[in-house]
Parts: sequence; structure tokens; C-alpha cells
Amino acid sequence: MAERVIIHMDLDTFFVSVERLLNRELEGRPVLIGGASDRGVVASCSYEARRFGIRSGMPMKTARLLCPEAVVLRGNMADYSRFSAMVTEIIRSSVPLYEKTSIDEFYIDMTGMERFFSSYRMTLELQQRINKETGLPISFGLATNKTVAKIATNEAKPGHLRIAQGLEKPFLAPLSVKKIPMVGASTYQTLAGLGLKRISTVQQMPVELMEAALGRYGITLWKKGNGIDNSPVVPYCESKSISTERTFDSDTTDVAHLRSVITAITEALAFKLRQEHKLTACLAVKVRYADFNTHSRQMHLPYTAADHLLIPRALELFDKLYNRRLLVRLVGVRFSHLVGGGYQINLFDDTEEKINLYQAMDHLRQRFGKRAVMRAAGWPEAVATRR
Repeated sequence: MAERVIIHMDLDTFFVSVERLLNRELEGRPVLIGGASDRGVVASCSYEARRFGIRSGMPMKTARLLCPEAVVLRGNMADYSRFSAMVTEIIRSSVPLYEKTSIDEFYIDMTGMERFFSSYRMTLELQQRINKETGLPISFGLATNKTVAKIATNEAKPGHLRIAQGLEKPFLAPLSVKKIPMVGASTYQTLAGLGLKRISTVQQMPVELMEAALGRYGITLWKKGNGIDNSPVVPYCESKSISTERTFDSDTTDVAHLRSVITAITEALAFKLRQEHKLTACLAVKVRYADFNTHSRQMHLPYTAADHLLIPRALELFDKLYNRRLLVRLVGVRFSHLVGGGYQINLFDDTEEKINLYQAMDHLRQRFGKRAVMRAAGWPEAVATRR
């Protein structure tokens, strides 16, 4: 059986890199991307910002205290999605099998290619091609499985690292257990309480003791710590849903404002559907109250990408959900059951003028930004967002 060759590729500080391509004045400066309010969090930060102790997931208020001179950007998912699609297409056309696990992260299976080419050299060439054609830096790790490849990427950033077969355990041993992908902050505290701070300690533990202490999770952790991971690279398939949420700076009971937010979100998502030539057949709305109780409702509808059909349904769901005068922390809208296809003409309601109007509006949005044209009902939300 051929030795497995798995590559993990990760775009370096992806959101920041895209912003710098669009604005060269950001080069060399500490950049924070995420919610600009004190209640927001850092979605991404530049290496310059990380020198101040800033990391993804940190409250934006804390990050700005650590680095007052940082440039804070709200970010634009449309731009990030566009660049991600460019990278995905390059990878798709270059490798036999790949899995896209997030907007900026990929696994590639090169098993068997060593008979014909050097997998390492092919990946180096792919790395260089992505950088040349998109302007985006990307790092990679090459190993015999997904876990070791991902850890190798994180240790190599920015750059690349190859872990040969048989060297997985020595490579992992000196690292913190926090380096294992499945270990988060709370899990690390639990492991540290058991004396499991280094992967070498996990490697020295009998698997039976790990199971006794942590159950089935302990077995999985022991395997990953010992460089054992047989999970396959799953062929990439497109997402079956898209969604957007809005967390308010201050909890609110302003129903008119809440409805304007729902309108703006639904309109933006409908535009995204049309951009990607997709249709939805299921709409869901979510409301989270100040006490963090979260409620959602959904409805099925004929396949469409028209916001004049989707917005009334979204507001209808919101009205059914919000039947109490409680402070609202967050609202969200999700489209699911997505399929490929163009805008479907409604023979009973649509006119040629309406179809032409959609085409003209979408053209203006593509040229001048998604907020260049929007419904008056969603305008208060646009003003609040710009502020």
C-alpha cells in the first residue's frame, strides 16, 4: 500500500492579506479585522498586531487597548469570498483530490503521486502559483495524515514544513497539547489539570489511562498525540446554506430597527445568491435575547433568489418569533436547500420591468459595492453599519 501523502494549505492572515491587496497603505501596519464596537471580536489580525499579544477571538476592546495604533477594519466577506474562490479554482485545477474546510484552508491528498512526481515539489509549485496569480501568501504542511499536516502548517507559518513518515512522534513531542487541532482553551485547562501540558506526556500515557480519564475523547487525543489519524480527505462540495447574523452594540427592543436589520440582511443574502447563481428553498430567522435564550423559525418556499419574495417571508418569521418585549442581542437570517440556477421568473407576479430592475441593481452593486443600491426599509441598518 502506498504511503499516504497529505498536504494542509492555509492562507496566511487571509482577511488581512486581502485588505492589503486592496489597500497597499496597510502594508507593515498592525491591522485588526472584526466588529469595531467594544462588543465585537477580532476575526483576524496581522503579524504586526500579534506582536502585541493580540489573537483571533479576542474582544476588540482588549485588542485596541493592547495596540492603540492598530488599523481597525470591519471587513468585507464579498471580497474574501471572491479571493477564496480564486485560490480554490487554482487548487482544483492542479491536484487529484482536495477538501476545502473553510474559506482559507484546504487539505490535499497526493497519495500515489510519488510514482510519477515529487509531491513536495508539486506543492511548492502550487504554493508559488497561488502567490503569483492571486497575490496571497499561503503556507503548507506535508505529512502522512491530516492532523500532523495541519500542525506542521501552523508551525511553519509563514512558509512550509515537511514531516517524513516515521518522524511524526518526535515532531509532535515537544509541542503544547494546545497545538492539537481539537484542543481549545477550556479543554486545555482540563488537560493541564491532569498534568497533560505537552504532547510528549500524552505519548507516554497508556491509552487505557487516557480513556479512563477522558472517555472516548481520551482515545482520540492519544491517537492524535501519537501522530495517528486515518481520516480521509473528503472531496470538496459546495455549502448548502448561507447566513448572516448581526449582534447589536446595545441590546434593543426597537422593533422598527430590528425589522430594518432583517430587511437589510435578507436583501444582502439574496444578492449573494444571485452573484453565485444559486437559489434557495428554505428560509430561517433567528433571534437571541439578552439572556442568551435563542429561538428560530424556518419555512419552505419555491426556489428563488428574489429579495422581494424573500424579505416579506423573513419579516413574517421575525414577527412570529418576536412576540415578547424582551431585549434582543442578535438577529440572523439563513438560506438553505441551495441549488445552482439563475433567477426564476414568477409567471404570476414578475414583469419584464422587474427583471430588468434586478439586473440593473445587481450591476450597480457589483460595480460600486453591495450597499450602492438598497431598499429604503433597510436603510437605517446601512447607516448604523457605516457609523
